[in-house]
Amino acid sequence: MGTDINQRNKTKALTLWAELDRDPNSALALLDKVKQWQGPEPIGIHSSGAGIVAAMFAPLRAAIPDLHRQTHILMGGQSSAHESGQGDGAWWVAGTGYYTGRASADVFGIPATTRDLRIRWGEFLRFDADGQVTHAQTIWDFVDWFEQIGLPILPRPNGASHVYPAPTGYDGVLAEAQSVKETEQSMGLGQALIFGGLNTFDESDLSSMGMARFFHPNIKWYGPGGIGACLSLHEFETLHQRPWLTAFPDRKVMHLESLFAEDRMVAASGPKGVVATHTGPYLGQPASAAHLEVSGLDFWLRTGGQFTENWVFVDMIHLFAQMGVDLFARAKGHWP
Repeated sequence: MGTDINQRNKTKALTLWAELDRDPNSALALLDKVKQWQGPEPIGIHSSGAGIVAAMFAPLRAAIPDLHRQTHILMGGQSSAHESGQGDGAWWVAGTGYYTGRASADVFGIPATTRDLRIRWGEFLRFDADGQVTHAQTIWDFVDWFEQIGLPILPRPNGASHVYPAPTGYDGVLAEAQSVKETEQSMGLGQALIFGGLNTFDESDLSSMGMARFFHPNIKWYGPGGIGACLSLHEFETLHQRPWLTAFPDRKVMHLESLFAEDRMVAASGPKGVVATHTGPYLGQPASAAHLEVSGLDFWLRTGGQFTENWVFVDMIHLFAQMGVDLFARAKGHWP
């Protein structure tokens, strides 16, 4: 029964994405049960399918007439997003990849460009018992988009810029039913990482988290614009983890909306998935003492007993807004 539900939901997600890409208004019939859709800042939250189409998908399609979606990962499953393992059970489908095309008009406060773009997208869709989308979270990597058109709004990333490939040696588009055994193994590792390693930092020693247990020494960690990709565990620790924990030493994974697995993939989402206090400098911004909620999406690929790739979205616009910094206004200050 669970397999049938998951397959139905994945098919509906693919249909929805195809309609949004062809003509966003044609997707409205598939979104009439939407109660809440969390878009990236500055788009924000909308309480209907019509609202999110008008605010997000229709403007994107109008500004990029040759818009094409590349899907690198498609997966679904039943969530267990609480440390206790109780009180969840919602069905989700998640995907990520690129939008490609050329923006011939300004959109969302981002200027038109003559350059071909590769815009990172990540989306999580929650389905009800009837197979209708009721809740969703979408993040588009606006910081990386600004970098591509020569308007950087954050300092040069520590990691490698514009690195966000499809899974290596593995077809991440899980259109068919997958192995229950592999799924269970992936879910176990995902729960141990989320509720164990990521929440065990003693605020002084990175080794207290035991990330070497979860991440292969050659982990490929594909971070968002402003942070960049880290192409080994050592790079992850030195280029991302140390600056992040210096800035937010008390951060804790607390309010995930979803955590699920399918075959060798694991996915997690949450508009308030991490809470933290900004007590140290971060990407050029001095400590603000602000209490933050970090909106993020994650995808992991498991190989054997460790994760070998991790695709990461953080809504950096929203994060910096909570520090008192309007990154879109900063970009506008650089316009000719």
